[in-house]
Amino acid sequence: MKKIMSIKSVLQITLISIVFFSCNEKEEKKSITHTTKPNIIYILADDLGIGDVSIYNENSKIETPNIDALATNGVMYTDAHTSSAVCTPTRYSILTGRYNWRTSLKQGVVSGYSKSLIKPNRTTIADVLKDNGYNTAFIGKWHMGWDWDITKPDSLGLDIDNLKARPEVDFTTPIKNGPNTHGFDYSYGFCGSLDMPPYVWVENDMPTSVPTKYTKGKTKQGTWRYGLTADNFEHEQALPEITKRTVSYINDNAKKDDPFFVYMPLPAPHTPILPTDAFKGKSGLENPYADFVIMVDWVVGEVTKALEANGISENTLIVFTSDNGCSPTANFKQLKSKDHNPSYVYRGTKSDIFEGGHRVPYIMTWKNNIQPTKTEQLVCTTDFFATVADVLNIDLEDNVAEDSFSHLTNSEAPKRESIIHHSVRGEFAYRKGDYKVNFCKGSGGWSYPNINTKKAIYDTLPMVQLYNVKTDAAETKNLQAEHPEIVKEFKADLLKIINDGRSTVGAKQENDGTSDWPQLEKLKNTKL
Repeated sequence: MKKIMSIKSVLQITLISIVFFSCNEKEEKKSITHTTKPNIIYILADDLGIGDVSIYNENSKIETPNIDALATNGVMYTDAHTSSAVCTPTRYSILTGRYNWRTSLKQGVVSGYSKSLIKPNRTTIADVLKDNGYNTAFIGKWHMGWDWDITKPDSLGLDIDNLKARPEVDFTTPIKNGPNTHGFDYSYGFCGSLDMPPYVWVENDMPTSVPTKYTKGKTKQGTWRYGLTADNFEHEQALPEITKRTVSYINDNAKKDDPFFVYMPLPAPHTPILPTDAFKGKSGLENPYADFVIMVDWVVGEVTKALEANGISENTLIVFTSDNGCSPTANFKQLKSKDHNPSYVYRGTKSDIFEGGHRVPYIMTWKNNIQPTKTEQLVCTTDFFATVADVLNIDLEDNVAEDSFSHLTNSEAPKRESIIHHSVRGEFAYRKGDYKVNFCKGSGGWSYPNINTKKAIYDTLPMVQLYNVKTDAAETKNLQAEHPEIVKEFKADLLKIINDGRSTVGAKQENDGTSDWPQLEKLKNTKL
């Protein structure tokens, strides 16, 4: 059973004083005060590269004025990372404050038919906010699995976690263990990714239509897997539909006494890359991905306009980030010909252990309450949980948000000093200070060199890579031979955090799925 969180001050927050560090040389402290609970909106882009946001990349050829405005008016984090270099795991980390590899999912992602990755007794940030007087909503892409009413397994005997599996589902019955089970009062979205069947909108646990037709994307960038599709589900209109629903939710809840929390995970600019007619060609880069990024920026603008129109922008905390780095499907080669790099100065792409796989734009804004600043504070997507708890002065149980550190600098809670990175293949990296150790060969993901590189080349790659990411953002010079003591220390730290079941202070917790964890065994046996 989920444990209810408690607010330290009874029924209301009398005063919140939040101090953010400005990581200039003088590191000035900037303080804000507020006397009411803020509304909270978390906008999660899908496969958006850090170099795609113009305020993060002085050489960007894509303009993102609405996202830039959030950064200009809030805290712009330049050393923020997702807990994983792919979709599902990062989403889990946001809602639970727990590293994704502590679950049974040790690599990859779940499918559109997979069961819920979040266990029924796992407390989410939505649970906490709901228990503390918030109306809570999920609108968008779930991609953490939920339990369909499966009546017949896949005809080829494929497991439901296989992206090619096509089990038979009774779409006239409610799903189980979905968003409404995990703390959301209202939910509207689809189960997998926008390129994974079934393509069905589900509202408050009920499929809104029974799919009877099969569809498939027809272009390389606009592709989606062949699968069942409901009549009221149009891939091209998924992003506008999510935007419309979110704006409507804001309008409906703006005048209510209770604050609201909206978790808004977008399906863009992930494949299928489908900018609507109004955005086609708008980037001028002759690339649909770039146009889709501009459409994502439009979505952010629609949300902020709705807040302004309802007079609640000054009492709404907004977080904007991406679930991992940019996907190779964006066509890096073509974008490079236009002098645009979605990964900015960083090596790698979505999936990789390199920085380009997990270093993302991360912005927190609260108009007239957070002083604008740019910070190099180390942040992980797991940290949203503890930060919100700190803003609201909420005590968390010991077995909740075990890997979450608050961004707020005036609290007594320990600050994040290190972070664990995780690739699509389940490979680990450990970062502390300026140094980072990648405990794998090559990228650990899809970028060259990878597991599919010619054996004669792959076998010669070092099993351990040590980089100073402060001075070598592109991870070009392996310093392992120069600093073996750092590698030894980092390996010990990493194994301890894994074995403790947490990275925060508290009682030891259990990891799931430890009986079959080849990546951990490889890490343990790595010779230094």
